[in-house]
Amino acid sequence: MEYLVAVVEEASFTHAAELLGVTQSALSHQIKALEREVGGPLLERLPRGVRLTPMGRAFLPHAEFAVRSARQARRAARAAAGAAGGELHIATLHAFAIGVLPEALTRWRRSHGKVSLVVHEYATGEELRDRMERGVADVAVGHRPKGWQGPVVPLGEEEIVVVMEPDDPLAKQDSVRLAELADRDWVRCALEPVVEGRRFLDLACERAGFTPRTGAHTDHTSTAVRLAAAGAGVLIAPAHVAAGYDCAVLPLDPPWQRELTAFSRVELTGAAASFVGLLDRGWWGRTEKGRSAAHEGEGDGRPAG
Repeated sequence: MEYLVAVVEEASFTHAAELLGVTQSALSHQIKALEREVGGPLLERLPRGVRLTPMGRAFLPHAEFAVRSARQARRAARAAAGAAGGELHIATLHAFAIGVLPEALTRWRRSHGKVSLVVHEYATGEELRDRMERGVADVAVGHRPKGWQGPVVPLGEEEIVVVMEPDDPLAKQDSVRLAELADRDWVRCALEPVVEGRRFLDLACERAGFTPRTGAHTDHTSTAVRLAAAGAGVLIAPAHVAAGYDCAVLPLDPPWQRELTAFSRVELTGAAASFVGLLDRGWWGRTEKGRSAAHEGEGDGRPAG
């Protein structure tokens, strides 16, 4: 199965053999043996590359899961022993990778220095869930996945705020209602969540009685914050993403909140449990409180979700 996954990822027997450190004939022999075992062809050999047969497309997700599970088992054993070479793989959304995880990873590394960290970033919650189901990481950090069958650990709530340039006339307010922003240009991001089949800002503004006017559009949340801070428009973003930028950050009235969780396919043990325990102790919520106070004055500072 490892050989099959390699051939599909490389789209070539030659490149897969080089990657695996085996001869091409040995690789072909193992693929044929696997095809005999499952009862039919999994790959179609083409003049330039390969492609999956219908049987192969059905078989591949399970093969990927099995191969990654075996690798995770080895990593988990080494990580649990604190052995050099152990790895902890964390899957998350881009916004969490830049807003929630950096300080957590730094704190965790101080006490688990021999265990390497690998962060996998994804654009949407659907993609994050799909990759976790395929076993890409030991634990995920994101919003609660609907109908998830494995362990889910609540970590608190993230606050969704309005980000704008520091000199904006509204910046001195304690909070802002969405309707107050009806005549503003907006910074839009390709990573906006989709709710009820629509981008969440479009849906929220419609409920507030207006259609948002796009002033700038970008692919990444961090770039969107910089644009909003520079005056290209106002932005809706998680508070932890805006922390550290020279911008005004206003809570929404009423507050917007989203739950933040850690989730996994199997019971959290060893290094994965230690990392989630660090997040669960709420240090990131306290950090948000301090950062929010710097921009907003008094407030509870908890990330709203």
